[in-house]
Amino acid sequence: MDSSLLKAPMVIVLSLLLGQAVAPSTASAAPATVTGPTALALAAVVLQHSPLLSAYERRVVARLFDGNSSFGFTPKKKLSITAESIVCRVSDVDIVARTCDLTFKHGKRAVTGRQANEIYATVAAAGVAPEGTTGSTIESISKLECTIDPNEIKQRAGGGAECSFETKK
Repeated sequence: MDSSLLKAPMVIVLSLLLGQAVAPSTASAAPATVTGPTALALAAVVLQHSPLLSAYERRVVARLFDGNSSFGFTPKKKLSITAESIVCRVSDVDIVARTCDLTFKHGKRAVTGRQANEIYATVAAAGVAPEGTTGSTIESISKLECTIDPNEIKQRAGGGAECSFETKK
């Protein structure tokens, strides 16, 4: 067989491979914002794992999320809940496997089981579309920033909780 016949297809294959290797990524971040009950839920399920908040601040948000707003809180003070990233995986093969990796400014936390399911479901309720891979479904967000105003929430007018984050497009 003439070796020149083999060179042309190899050149095409190599140029395609090299072209793909240097092509810029098309994935980008899409900003999102949620308010009201969804924001309070997202803040509540994330903050219990955050090393950035005091035990008192965790109790305040937990009480609000449990429906109890009949307690005093410092006027004009707001709580800030942040996370660098949250990546949750639920297996569709091993149906008991649920994990979430939370990355905070000062530390990481891995959760499993019911707690991971709560985070996964709350992120889904916030409008994050899951990505599928072989054997699992993944939901991820980055740059989570939630602001909770307990005094505004206590007014029971629908305000006092807002979260912003980024998702993959």
